[in-house]
Amino acid sequence: PQRTYIFTFLLSSRVFIHPHELLAKVGQICIKQKQQLETGTEAEKAKLKSFTAKIIQLLKEWTETFPYDFQDEKSMKELKEIAHRITQCDEENGTVKKIISQMTQNLLMALSARSQYQEIREKFRQPVTDKGTILKTKPQSTQKDILSVCCDPLILAQQLTYIELERVSNIYPEDLMQIVSHMDSLDNHKCRGDVTKTYNLEAYDNWFNCLSMLVATEICRVVKKKQRTRMVEFFIDVARECFNIGNFNSMMAIISGMNLSPVARLKKTWSKVKTAKFDVLEHHMDPSSNFCNYRTALQGAAQRSQTANSNREKIVIPVFNLFIKDIYFLHKIHTNRLPNGQINFKKFWEISRQIHDFLTWKQVECPFEKDKKIQSYLLTAPIYSEEALFIASFESEGPENHMEKDSWKTLR
Repeated sequence: PQRTYIFTFLLSSRVFIHPHELLAKVGQICIKQKQQLETGTEAEKAKLKSFTAKIIQLLKEWTETFPYDFQDEKSMKELKEIAHRITQCDEENGTVKKIISQMTQNLLMALSARSQYQEIREKFRQPVTDKGTILKTKPQSTQKDILSVCCDPLILAQQLTYIELERVSNIYPEDLMQIVSHMDSLDNHKCRGDVTKTYNLEAYDNWFNCLSMLVATEICRVVKKKQRTRMVEFFIDVARECFNIGNFNSMMAIISGMNLSPVARLKKTWSKVKTAKFDVLEHHMDPSSNFCNYRTALQGAAQRSQTANSNREKIVIPVFNLFIKDIYFLHKIHTNRLPNGQINFKKFWEISRQIHDFLTWKQVECPFEKDKKIQSYLLTAPIYSEEALFIASFESEGPENHMEKDSWKTLR
């Protein structure tokens, strides 16, 4: 079958059967075929060669695309047994043996890289909750803000894109498929008992929330209105540069941070902001008609990526939680099986098409140089909790109505 078919099949099979059970079935087919075709006539030998080539193609696709399916001993043992059987079919020239040994080596390297990543679990940042430090009318002079680290919106957008691509590269197709197989272990089939490992998805989602809170923190903790206006305009420019690059996830996180109540209520600040650029961004991220404007922009970026000559033009980073929702929605509105009991392959074909696009985008090599100082600030600068953001916001611009006055009283 074509590569796209093999990908769809291997990706969706895990909803119904554990990968090592599927591999065992492949192993059984190998034994059967080998017995049938070992009668020795030339025609049978040719058939056996053709069969061996197809099995090798399947195993190569499988080990390259889903290396994690082979992390347990059962799967590895089964793989070795199948490899041994098909190597015997081609003992004269030994090419199969070479291919198999290269494949095994690549698989072990991929598995080792993934286990190393899992050991470097990132430490999630804790929002600052100490009201004392926030309630001081002036921030400590030693405490830097984003503008003292990077005042060029384009460079900051590029560094955000670098972080995004690094995070995205650690998300694998089977992680995304957990959205489907996690929801319903089909036919009470405990096929994915180990499926709670959605760490990579959570880590990426957490980065989005941290970036939103960082944007809100940077704006709310500036005491002087003029500087606060400058900070708001700076982030609008950063979001615009993210949009131009094709980094929709960072752009959405920045807009979300600016739309948080503690920032949105700063009317005196916003009255001084040139909002025309912000209105354009809001238009792109308008949720009406199922984010129709964003989807059009995403489609444009995807088309640009297909014909691009440079990595710079290939970048497409979708809004991740919308991408996840789309897969979940596809899963929810279509059944896994058709009325006649057969598997609804059309549904899984569509899900795998979307996941395949994502995999293509995540393989883009980042064209920007890493700036350690800027990235360190983005990833480790203290961020305020929601309560602390409100305190800082009321400190900057006092409460305006009864509701705000009550909130301020409670917070103090």
